[in-house]
Amino acid sequence: MTEKVDVPTSEIPVVILCGGMGTRLREASEQLPKGLVDIGGRPVLWHIMKTYSAHGYRRFVLCLGYKGDLIKQYFVDHRARMNDFTLKMRGDHDLEFHTNVAEEDWEITFAETGLTTATGARIARVAQYLDAPRFALTYGDGVGAVDLTAELKAHMASDKLATLTGVHPSGRYGEIVIDGDDVTAFNEKQPQTGFINGGFFLFERPFVDEYLDADATDEMLEHSPLQRLARDGRLGIYRHEGFWMGMDTFRDWKELNGLWDDGKAEWKVWQD
Repeated sequence: MTEKVDVPTSEIPVVILCGGMGTRLREASEQLPKGLVDIGGRPVLWHIMKTYSAHGYRRFVLCLGYKGDLIKQYFVDHRARMNDFTLKMRGDHDLEFHTNVAEEDWEITFAETGLTTATGARIARVAQYLDAPRFALTYGDGVGAVDLTAELKAHMASDKLATLTGVHPSGRYGEIVIDGDDVTAFNEKQPQTGFINGGFFLFERPFVDEYLDADATDEMLEHSPLQRLARDGRLGIYRHEGFWMGMDTFRDWKELNGLWDDGKAEWKVWQD
């Protein structure tokens, strides 16, 4: 039985794996890290953080890798991006801000976890920043209308060391229904009936020390750590039946931007 200490979501760190290169997104990303590829003019990373923020999370730990300096710069420049200011070109080039739009009360830790480090080791390398009884974790390229409050409640009620979110991704192809030689229905792509790992995890803090190794640079979270956790009977699932989509390809990027532009972004659970 895993004993769990209850703490507010505002104290739970959210680890986001955003070290990827996005090689299959080159048409959209050019030389950007995957987390900065935009949906509706904002990085997919921002969309993910806004989803967590809508459920009360405010502490983020970004596991950086490929071009992590650009992710740092995006957030360092965030105040200037959001507000009116005057730049004084003489002297120290001080900025005089005329507005004070503070979008979120976020605390962001930027952690360099290696250029090609696998996901398991990336998490282990941010252990020092995981100073709460548990932490949330997700990938930096998947969005969804996941009820993170309900997931946390389910996790707390279970005896599991970890909970993952199971999702139904949309199929890549349409489906036809036939009767003999007649096509009786032609359907657009349909959600898969089985569950896959959609990320949006919750882990009790001991998971890092018991299942991960910062020096195992090739070890993926999804391989030995989660497989061992499942064999040990310590991995639970939160079933999400609603919208979820990973941004793996240029086609995905176009579809997500189309949904945003059409006002059909179901993952937008926050208020403007």
